[in-house]
Amino acid sequence: MTIANIVLWGLGVVLIAVGYQRAKAPWSRYQALKEQDANVERYSAWRGGVRDESPSGASVAMEILRRQAQRGALIAVVGFVLVFLGFLIR
Repeated sequence: MTIANIVLWGLGVVLIAVGYQRAKAPWSRYQALKEQDANVERYSAWRGGVRDESPSGASVAMEILRRQAQRGALIAVVGFVLVFLGFLIR
């Protein structure tokens, strides 16, 4: 076990934690908005009205939240790669 292994493990664990924290809240809010949008669509279909297909504020917010969650997940993946490299390097 060298100092490089320990540094990679430590940095990887930190990145995993940071990525998880950055992805958790936006993903939760994204799921809530997606569910609410599906409810509105079901209600509109039940009512028989034509739903406006132009982008709404909620759809723009869902796109932003999805991107934020993806960035957090990417940070966590980089952390997993660093931990793996820490085990791989001799």
